[in-house]
Amino acid sequence: MALILSELKMPLHADESSLKEFAARALAMPENAITSLQVKRISLDARKKEDICFSYTLRLTMSPKDEVRALRKGGRITKAQEEAARDIGFGTAPLSSPIVVVGLGPAGLFAAYTLAKYGYRPIVLERGRDVDSRRADVAEFWQTGRLNVSSNAVFGEGGAGTFSDGKLTTRIKDPRAADVVDILAEHGAPEEIRVMAKPHIGTDKLVSVVKNMRLAILRMGGEVRFETRFTGVERTGESLTAVYAESSSGKERIPCAACILATGHGASDTYQLLAEEGFLMQAKPFAMGVRIEHPREMIDRSQYGKFAGHPRLGAAEYHLSDQSGGRGVYTFCMCPGGQVVACSSEEGGIVTNGMSHYARNAENSNAAVIVQVDARDYDACDPLAGLRFREKLERAAFRLGGGNFVAPAAQVGDYLAGRASTSFGSVKPSYTPGVRPSDLSACLPDFMAAGIRDGIRAFGRKLKGYDMPEAVITAVESRTSAPVRILRNENGEAPTCSGFYPAGEGAGYAGGIVSAAVDGMRAAERIMAQFKPLACVIP
Repeated sequence: MALILSELKMPLHADESSLKEFAARALAMPENAITSLQVKRISLDARKKEDICFSYTLRLTMSPKDEVRALRKGGRITKAQEEAARDIGFGTAPLSSPIVVVGLGPAGLFAAYTLAKYGYRPIVLERGRDVDSRRADVAEFWQTGRLNVSSNAVFGEGGAGTFSDGKLTTRIKDPRAADVVDILAEHGAPEEIRVMAKPHIGTDKLVSVVKNMRLAILRMGGEVRFETRFTGVERTGESLTAVYAESSSGKERIPCAACILATGHGASDTYQLLAEEGFLMQAKPFAMGVRIEHPREMIDRSQYGKFAGHPRLGAAEYHLSDQSGGRGVYTFCMCPGGQVVACSSEEGGIVTNGMSHYARNAENSNAAVIVQVDARDYDACDPLAGLRFREKLERAAFRLGGGNFVAPAAQVGDYLAGRASTSFGSVKPSYTPGVRPSDLSACLPDFMAAGIRDGIRAFGRKLKGYDMPEAVITAVESRTSAPVRILRNENGEAPTCSGFYPAGEGAGYAGGIVSAAVDGMRAAERIMAQFKPLACVIP
């Protein structure tokens, strides 16, 4: 048996080599009573700026006699619960044609990895390019404004999550979430993600991780076809029999036993295609707004006080929320020590997002400030109405920026005063290909413009300096989540097409890397429960 000691506070100056000493002191027992110690979780406790510390959860082993003594003390010491291995079920139906996965973002990547690991040899169709080629395409776009509509910060190996902060925090309780983190660590992500309460990987490390996972899929018998776009399905009655794809080699019919659609919420043309083919969808609430940038050092001081700059702390995070006009306004996808990036995937539209490297040491910290969008703003009876609302704002931002994917931006002081910006001050916009000083109200609906103003003012009362006049906001942050949900039944299939499994963020059932990956794994397991593997199953 083992014990769990939770909420063990360690001051910033204490080294992890002292953990056994602190644990023994907390239990009022000698150090030699603890025969082994394992870190299970680490979180930062910055609620009291004068006493910032780390909080550890530890797994301890000791003699049966000492365990009894420790448990008598109660409080933060409990018996460890052994985690039972997840039971993966396998069907008996012969697999006469391949399983196809559409998209190689988090949902598709983990769906394909799961299928390959257990001997199903999936075929993956990805409209974009491999991650190395994709990095070059993205770099060219950011430098010149020349967009590759198939290979950019949205489309390509790793999906939109590759060019982000690589956050792995999630609220879902699915045990697959721990599997996702372990798989990422096994393929090159920092080992600390296994124990940190708020783990992140960073774009610079994520590119290698997703590549390593793709190579593992290939070694296990899977196939990945880049620059191959999904263009339709073939059905016999209401059962899937094949998918259609298009590449430089032409159009192709691919017979398949099942298909996992994991295209992400940036693929507007896929939503349109599915609507034309009679798939059931519905508009869903989402949120839009702007990206805001502050000096990283200012955010650090506001969050950490005198401990700002401490080498064990890194760049500070925040999450803020409030209400405006009966709508939620909140920060999203905060990127400490990062940059605002161009994430357009279509000509004529501005899309911004945030990105940071593992070190999080860039000059600015940024986050989205977004306002809820729902049926008050579009015809909820039209499943694609939210998508068109999104596209309208992206095009308006493009026009205001003046073209060539230059984004409209403003100083917070000007925006709160209701005037256009003509220049920038101490906070330099990080967005490339570049920004144009503007009046952002000209490209935002009134409720959103007002919500952002109200939100920034409210956040300034909660986090000192947040409403600093020279902070920069850049429009438009439009792709926080899918504006469409592709309906599926209790088995995860489209109601009008058995064997077709919408999954991940694009299907409207996930939000973030981990939840999308979990949804992809779940879809793979549902298919595995029907069919017999083609190869030996890995235990």
